[in-house]
Amino acid sequence: MQSMQSFFPLVAVLLGYLIGSLSFAVIVSRVMGLNDPRTFGSKNPGATNVLRSGNKGAAVITLLLDAAKGWLPVMLVKWYGKPYGLEEGTMALVGLAAFVGHLYPVFFNFVGGKGVATAAGVLLGISWVLGLAAGATWLIMAYFFRYSSLASLTAAVFAPVYYIFGDGVAWYLNKGVMFSLFIMSLLLIYRHAENIGRLIKGKESRLGKKART
Repeated sequence: MQSMQSFFPLVAVLLGYLIGSLSFAVIVSRVMGLNDPRTFGSKNPGATNVLRSGNKGAAVITLLLDAAKGWLPVMLVKWYGKPYGLEEGTMALVGLAAFVGHLYPVFFNFVGGKGVATAAGVLLGISWVLGLAAGATWLIMAYFFRYSSLASLTAAVFAPVYYIFGDGVAWYLNKGVMFSLFIMSLLLIYRHAENIGRLIKGKESRLGKKART
């Protein structure tokens, strides 16, 4: 029985990773006859770079699907995991696995996006209030500064902070959730290293700017 209790979380995490490995920027672009997002702009397979192709519809679809693949694994654990010993900490780890799958997708040679939309989906799954707070942070920063990367970095830094203050007292926090949020934030910052350099140099592309193809 003890071995089965440890087996279910491992299976859930693996499935979360596989779902996250579906690179919808590439899939949607292929279906809609667009250029591969890995070949222009930032070469990042994500919604922002799909937007640079000039097709807003494709970008919106990519954004929603990338968010959904972070949200769905978390919600499946939340809805059906308790009888199998899958609690809140496992739920967050499954979300983290989906996020890592987006960054390093097994189906696309481990070359993935930066994970902003998928992270947003994970946050919404963990807590809709947390997801909305992080999303509002992104929107405010994007509206005023017009840099997707800056908005994403700000939301990444503040997401764990929102979780701490949202749950009231730090000693009541779920360690699994806090660990997952912290790792996601670090990975988001790491994946935006080149953007940080361009922001400092004033060479970062602004939202709505088409890429040269």
